[in-house]
Amino acid sequence: MSTVPHRPPLDPLTVGVVVVAVAAVSSSAPLVAFAAAPALAIAFWRNLLSVAVLGPFSLARRRAEFRALTVGAGRREGLYCVLSGVALAAHFATWMPSAQLTSVAAATALGATQPVWQGLIARWQGRRLPVAVWAGIAVAVVGAALATGADFGASGRAFAGDLLAVAGGMFAAVYTAFGERARATISTTTYTTICYGICAAILLVVCLLGGVRLHGYDGGTWLAILGLVAGAQLLGHSMFNYALRRISATTISVLILLEAPGAALIAWVWLGQLPRPLALPGLALLLAGVVVVVLGGARTGRRPEPVAVPADAGPLVE
Repeated sequence: MSTVPHRPPLDPLTVGVVVVAVAAVSSSAPLVAFAAAPALAIAFWRNLLSVAVLGPFSLARRRAEFRALTVGAGRREGLYCVLSGVALAAHFATWMPSAQLTSVAAATALGATQPVWQGLIARWQGRRLPVAVWAGIAVAVVGAALATGADFGASGRAFAGDLLAVAGGMFAAVYTAFGERARATISTTTYTTICYGICAAILLVVCLLGGVRLHGYDGGTWLAILGLVAGAQLLGHSMFNYALRRISATTISVLILLEAPGAALIAWVWLGQLPRPLALPGLALLLAGVVVVVLGGARTGRRPEPVAVPADAGPLVE
């Protein structure tokens, strides 16, 4: 992957989109924890149903764009979409089970290590990271160790959930990095349709091979899945994908940190989950370290030559 393209200036619509996206993704972990279904099955259905909503519209409006991704230079952007879908499947396959194994607060906060991995990806892309970034990474690692140590003392199940949440944050960074490249020239609906479709196909194979039950759930579980589709997926992931046109992957990652307190508040009010006292200092250090990483990394951004971006009206019709 190369350096990211120059972006149009931030506008009020994008700011509003990000606010909605943060609120929407905050509901993800509580809904996953509430649903009486395997986490991988929930991940499959939320992606498949999202494609069912977006697919007909994008195929009707963006046929030429889909064809362009299969020939010539467009194949590179098409590959970015596919790789993003693979990374998203890996993210869901690790993070969503974590929300059922550990607490919502721990799963969300440990998944919020995404900006740390985003900074390391930036370094791999050739961007030099200042000392402040590495200091932030160190603080985040210490915080993660404290947080997971508290869960390990509670149960091996919770500790396994913590490890999966960290892996989920890593794959989320890879997903966002590929999405940043794809969104330079591809509309939101085309990108999300391909990405979610690839993700759903991979998760279906994993569920079938693993014998994961895909049906027979109660009404409350199906409502939770539909809530994930409408909220975390269409108003969350898709809105963040739209914002990648004007906001860098690293900045998007730190904005997603706002999901942690939002999810913890929802879990406390709705599910009665109060974070364990021993985990709170670790989670605070983790979030502080991540913020230091993002603020330090913001000074290293480079501005290459502008790349043409299709101009469209709104986040889900772009």
